[in-house]
Amino acid sequence: MDGAVCLTSGGQDSTTCLFWAKARFAPLRALAFDYGQRHRLELDAARVICALAEVPLTVLPLMILRDLGGSALIGSGTTIQASGGRDGLPNTFVPGRNVLFLTVAAALAYQYDIHDLIIGACETDSSGYPDCRAQTIQALAQTLQLGMDYAVRIHTPLMHLTKAQTVLLAQEVGAMEALGHSHTCYEGCYPPCGQCPACQLRARGFAEAGVPDPLLHRT
Repeated sequence: MDGAVCLTSGGQDSTTCLFWAKARFAPLRALAFDYGQRHRLELDAARVICALAEVPLTVLPLMILRDLGGSALIGSGTTIQASGGRDGLPNTFVPGRNVLFLTVAAALAYQYDIHDLIIGACETDSSGYPDCRAQTIQALAQTLQLGMDYAVRIHTPLMHLTKAQTVLLAQEVGAMEALGHSHTCYEGCYPPCGQCPACQLRARGFAEAGVPDPLLHRT
């Protein structure tokens, strides 16, 4: 197929998607964002992972999300919880994040005559974020296509997979070495805290898949 832009945060899901996309699209470009996230260590992870994958990475600032606030994932003064947000959402939900990410990704893709975007959104085993739902992604693809008068396709290879199934997919696409350099912990520390919702979800996925997490065995 033709080229694609893959949103690449440096986390488990986007790393798996990057290697999934590498086998399907050429040329492939990776895109990450610095938005003031407390786990900015993920940007260093993204750089290492993209170097391993031999995929060029663009990192763009999106500090409007930091300025708007409203999420424990931005700044370091709020305790991360699996609830506490509006309507029972985790307090790590960043309003509009994936919508903005994909809009910028589409604009970047337009510059390179690329029509395909990849994102690691998942509604099966996620934290319940509304911008990770298939309905959201489908509606956004249509909106971008209409707003740019340009064909836009958004691929979500993890949308209906559990975390355990995502681990098995990572094995299949050759992403396990790169996962050893990925970053998931919301507290932004290495070794990972093991206590935040993101760490717990990752640990459960590897345990259910019966696969050792390479991040925990990194030397």
